[in-house]
Amino acid sequence: MNPKLVTKGIAGIIEGGVTITDFSAICEFDEITAKELLYTLVQNGIGELNDDVVDFDVPNDRLQTALFAINLGANVEDVSEYLNWRDFESLTGIILEARDFEVTKNLILTKPRMEIDVIGRKMDIALLIDCKHWKNMSKSALDEIVEKQIERVKHFVSVENISALPVIVTLHQETIQFIGNVPIVPIMKLSSFLDEFVGNLDSLKSIEK
Repeated sequence: MNPKLVTKGIAGIIEGGVTITDFSAICEFDEITAKELLYTLVQNGIGELNDDVVDFDVPNDRLQTALFAINLGANVEDVSEYLNWRDFESLTGIILEARDFEVTKNLILTKPRMEIDVIGRKMDIALLIDCKHWKNMSKSALDEIVEKQIERVKHFVSVENISALPVIVTLHQETIQFIGNVPIVPIMKLSSFLDEFVGNLDSLKSIEK
């Protein structure tokens, strides 16, 4: 199955039951392609076929379709275009888990109240990730995002006995950038960043209690 077709098919993973005609119209496929892809998804445990209608468990099946596309070789950034911000956080968590991180999502801190999108723990280090499913970010916006994430990390380590690193994961960007030693990592580069981050700890902003 062509990974680009599967990627486009994410748009058709909707509530309420989907016919071949529905799927064809939403994804802009011809009906032969729509039928082939729908049946391929069902055969891979995504959606349930009832007569001529496929019922999807949204958002789980949308994320599973995204992972199916990535496993077939689709570009992670292209796939992320079809996901909403909550799906984007889940995909970030899955990439962390694939690199043997223990993952926590949407952790709420109090006094003051703060939310951390994704936490990845490995050895004695925690990566505290702010996921930004935005198409464009100015330098000033990134500066503010980094500053706020540093404050969240300081609050986190004040109650947790672990060193932590602030990380920003973005949708659009070609290379990993740094603001004050805080990495700004495009989703398509996250796996390689995780593979290499331990060896680069000296150059990353680490916050301790």
